[in-house]
This record gives sequence, C-alpha cells and structure tokens, in this order.
Amino acid sequence: MSRTQQSADREQERITDDNGVAVESALVGDDLELSYPTSEETIVDCARLDIPEEAVTALVGPNGSGKSTLLKALSNHLTPDTGNVQIHGEDLDTFSRKELAREMGVLSQENDSLGSIPVEDLIYHGRYPHRGFFDGVTEEDHQAVERAIELAGIDHIRDAELGQLSGGQKQLAWIAMVLAQDTDVLLLDEPTTFLDIHHQFRVLETIRQLNEEKGVTVAVILHDISQAARFADYLVAMSDGELYDWGPPEEVVTEQLLADVFGVEATVEYEPELQVLPKRALPDRRT
Repeated sequence: MSRTQQSADREQERITDDNGVAVESALVGDDLELSYPTSEETIVDCARLDIPEEAVTALVGPNGSGKSTLLKALSNHLTPDTGNVQIHGEDLDTFSRKELAREMGVLSQENDSLGSIPVEDLIYHGRYPHRGFFDGVTEEDHQAVERAIELAGIDHIRDAELGQLSGGQKQLAWIAMVLAQDTDVLLLDEPTTFLDIHHQFRVLETIRQLNEEKGVTVAVILHDISQAARFADYLVAMSDGELYDWGPPEEVVTEQLLADVFGVEATVEYEPELQVLPKRALPDRRT
C-alpha cells in the first residue's frame, strides 16, 4: 500500500477514547483541497481533519508541508477549492465575521502593523466581537483583558507602544489580544516564534492551562515536535500537503515518521515520557 493510500485510510478513521467511543470534534474539515488565488497548484489535499473538542491538537511538519494553509482554511481565511469546514456542526461560511470571532480566536503570522498603539489598547481590540459599535467597555471586558495580560505575563509592558517592543514581546502582546477574545476555540500559528525557551514554555503552559481550566479547544502549529508531543493531546503530522498521520503523540511520533516527514534519523523513547533524540539529518531524497 502506498503512503498516499495509507494517509487517506488514516484520515477516515475516528479517534476513540479508552471506552472505544468516538471523540467529538469542535472543528472538522471534509474533502479539503486548498490552493491560493495566485496559483493553480493544490497546496493541501486532505480527506478529513478532526480537531477534537476540549483538547490541544498540534499541527507539525516541515516548512512547506501545508500547516499554515490548513489553519487558514480552518479559520475561514482561505476558501477551500473543494470541501468544507464546520465548527460545532455548522459551516464556517454561515457565520458573519463577528459571529465567528465570538466562537474562534485566531493568531496568524500576518498581524497588522500597529506600531504606535499601546499594548493594553491592542488587547482591548480582542473584545470587539462582544460589543456593539457604540458600546463602551464593560466590566466583563476589563476582566477579560486583565486575565489575558496575566496569562501572557506582560503586565510590565502594558503601557508600552507595540513598535517599541522586541519581537518576542510583540508576539506575547498579540497572544494576549487573542486570549482576551475569550472564545471556546483557539487557532494559533506558531505562537512560540521569536520567543526564548522560557517564554516558549510560558506560552505552551498558558495554552494547557486554558484547556484544562476552561475546556478551550486548541489547534496550534509548532515546529518543535518534542514540545508538541509533550504539550498536545493529539498531533496532526503534515507532509507535502497531505495528512501523514494523526492521533495521540505516543501513537504518531515514531522513528519512521521522523525519517519520512522530517528527514531526520532519531531514536524515540516512550518511558518515562515521550522523548525524541535526533541523531543526524538524512540525505534529501528530492535532490
């Protein structure tokens, strides 16, 4: 059986819990073919994608594997050529922009340039889905913003202008804005980019805290598969625009996956916890 056929068969499977009951999904993509208006080439071809309810799902894969393209379709920032995406059983295109923003918070890599805005004002922008055009700031808004600032650990820069911050500080400010949206679903495209190791763990621990305390469903793109395996309940491994495998980390992260998807020879240890021990880069078979 070819890898493509194995991938297609795997995509049709449903994840089940310990009792064999199918896990409910907050987001589902069916028969997705994705491309960009500037190119006729299909970037992602995915028969089915599940983002399980009240769980953390990490999308992993090398650069160019289709992770960000897939996340754009899940967040309604890219219209599929074929197929559709549903959130809680409803098609994304049935929601207005503001309605969807009350259901889903999105952190992309393409943030608008707002250099002169104070950090606290940026975070208050995250509350726009919950207010009418002429409505003032409510106590609920204030509490959501304060909680987001606390979770992101940026109280010390709340009065600074965005343009004065380092790349890592800006990233934390944008993350706080998305957290202030206070949605049940979060989609995050490489939220640890530009962050040192301390702040990377801070962000990932915040994601885990939101999931465990408030039942927030999270889909997050991560480059570090070791971090992804540690913090996520499920992994979606992408390769060349296809879903290579998905499921719990202990089932997905194998030495074969690391070779096929990442081009790395590595040892995978499962006890006392899942660890990836890279050895060397494998020859590029595409050259």
